[in-house]
Amino acid sequence: MSAIRVVVADDMEVVRAGFAALLDTQPDLAVAGTAADGAEAVRRCAELDPDVVLMDVRMPVMDGIEAARRITAAGGPARVLMLTTFDLDEHVYDALVAGASGFLLKDVTAERLFDAVRVVAAGEALLAPGITRRLIGEFARLRPRPAAPALAALTPRETDVLRLVAEGLSNPEIAARLVIGEETVKTHVSRVLRKLGLRDRVQAVVTAYESGLVVPRTGAG
Repeated sequence: MSAIRVVVADDMEVVRAGFAALLDTQPDLAVAGTAADGAEAVRRCAELDPDVVLMDVRMPVMDGIEAARRITAAGGPARVLMLTTFDLDEHVYDALVAGASGFLLKDVTAERLFDAVRVVAAGEALLAPGITRRLIGEFARLRPRPAAPALAALTPRETDVLRLVAEGLSNPEIAARLVIGEETVKTHVSRVLRKLGLRDRVQAVVTAYESGLVVPRTGAG
């Protein structure tokens, strides 16, 4: 099995080198290249075709959000994992809307970093449910709502599944709530993503809030 190829993008050399050195300690992870700004990250992804990009939010020349948008729009295999200092950073919400598959705090432990890269490379989203709801709920509530996507394309059961995904439930929890099999839940989630043109569960959560299917809570929740 080939190693997961990673590009590390951060404008601080010590951070960039530190993450790269950590990742290279794992036999199933390989640092394909590094970048000091967003524009370089976009170029490196086009050249190297990595599986995962560790992307700092704030960088010169081009920030991590615009870089994430361009990388995901290019349609390649690279999945973007944002690096940030604050878990409720407005820029993280923007990055998720731009197509990032999740985010990590910069003070992440080494093991958490390794697991995160593996999870995202496997096509999963990386967000703790509680953080997801607070983050997306807060900014969806504060911002003008864009035009709703074609939720009418979903069946009633698919709509139920999307709502529960947005509430932060895992596949086993959704299966228990709806009294259906876990494989059936996976099938429904796949169909929801395909019908709405979404890459992963993170984008599904954003869509559920922005379409009004799930209403953000006004208090802590």
